Amino acid sequence: MGIKEFFKKAFGDMKASAKAQHEVDKAEFAQKKAEARASFEENKFHNTYAKAKRDAKKSWDDAHMTPAQRAAKEQEARDARIARAKEATDAANARYEAAKK
Repeated sequence: MGIKEFFKKAFGDMKASAKAQHEVDKAEFAQKKAEARASFEENKFHNTYAKAKRDAKKSWDDAHMTPAQRAAKEQEARDARIARAKEATDAANARYEAAKK
């Protein structure tokens, strides 16, 4: 294989990968757009004051946390994410073992 064929294949692979990623990006954008539209319609003309008040209270509480409290809250969030990842890993390993037999 010559250098010309090597680069032709490499750039062809990159083009295919870019097309696939573009499709994923389009799908995710459509999802976010639909979620935003639905959220807007659900909250149109009502609950805006209550939601703003909840958001302001959350922001106020977050701003007045001590560094230790903020670190503890962040650690709880990280622990929850780790637990979800471990559950997903265990489920995937179980599927792998079942498919292996």
